[in-house]
Amino acid sequence: MAPDPLALLKDGTVEVVPEGGLEEKLALGRPLRVKLGLDPTAADVTLGWAVVLRKLRQFQDAGHVAVLIVGDFTARVGDPSGKSDTRPRLEKEAVQAFADRLLEQFGLILSSERLEVRYNSEWLEALDMEGVLRLTSSYTVARMLERDDFASRYADGRPISIMEFMYPLLQGYDSVAVEADIELGGTDQLFNLLVGRELQRAWSQPPQVAMTVPLLEGLDGVQKMSQSLGNYVGITEPPDEMFGKLMRIPDELIGRYLRLVASVSSDDAARIEAGLADGSSKPNDRKREMARAVVDLYHGDGAGAAAEASFNRVHRDRELPEVVQDVPIPGEAAEDGIVWLPRLLVSLELASSNGDARRRIEQGGVRLDDEAILDPAFEASREELAGKVLQVGRRWFGRLV
Repeated sequence: MAPDPLALLKDGTVEVVPEGGLEEKLALGRPLRVKLGLDPTAADVTLGWAVVLRKLRQFQDAGHVAVLIVGDFTARVGDPSGKSDTRPRLEKEAVQAFADRLLEQFGLILSSERLEVRYNSEWLEALDMEGVLRLTSSYTVARMLERDDFASRYADGRPISIMEFMYPLLQGYDSVAVEADIELGGTDQLFNLLVGRELQRAWSQPPQVAMTVPLLEGLDGVQKMSQSLGNYVGITEPPDEMFGKLMRIPDELIGRYLRLVASVSSDDAARIEAGLADGSSKPNDRKREMARAVVDLYHGDGAGAAAEASFNRVHRDRELPEVVQDVPIPGEAAEDGIVWLPRLLVSLELASSNGDARRRIEQGGVRLDDEAILDPAFEASREELAGKVLQVGRRWFGRLV
């Protein structure tokens, strides 16, 4: 039996506001304009971003128009959602560089058909003072302070800039500019999505339906996946790297990753979670299944199995990867022809400092030709090191040249 289109579009969502709003929009009998705004503040599309992008793709596949807003203007303001401090501003050139990289990656998820890409600088840079005042008159300070992050900061006496108050208004004005029927976002974006509804009313437009999807926890299992926190997986990362990272997630997140990241229905994910809970299913097996599915999703069928085989060679069979990169020994790593191992790790950007490098060595995280080096005072000549395979952690290998 063919899946119910409405059920498919609502599957995996957290809130739909107003209740029954999606049904009313679909009843219009025309392609809907489904908006998603993403600020280009980092270089990679993560699996966390992919959750909402894949929901947008479902709308495309159902015949609707994906209106992707590249927030090149709002990125310079800084989204305060869920933040406890004033956000730093980004320069225009940095934002554009991020946008160029991200647009290439969006194509791995979104179809080029029924896709409208818009930069919100198109209308936000054109706002004159009269337009700004009309925008600010459409919402009250009291309503702004209903937002949890603003309310807590105000109560604690922490600063909130007027510019941060502007962010929800600017994002909401995006909905006016593109006449959105539906707006998608993470659960942390619900307030901003609802502001869009109010501004559309103020501009005599039918208010959009707000639909939120869950936020994906990062590899630490605690905080939201974020490039700034380093707990992320990028959709363009090499298959071996992607598989290895996914094998690090806590067991309790296996079902959640299957549901939100892999192409597994909520019902199937629930069955897998039930098996994990009653002990009839092994966490390592299900985690491997999830990692294979995600790698296949972004690198093609069979890529997951190949990445798993590579993972087994390195982590289970203690063998070298099939391909080991040649890594020149940096000039600054040697003094009078002698290389001190901690300095080499720092020079190769495998440790943040000499102290960090020493700790990695003492904890057994550094090997030469598969022999653990435990003495942080270890040093050798460039000639002695040439040709040896340096391993740092479980996944980094390089043949020193």
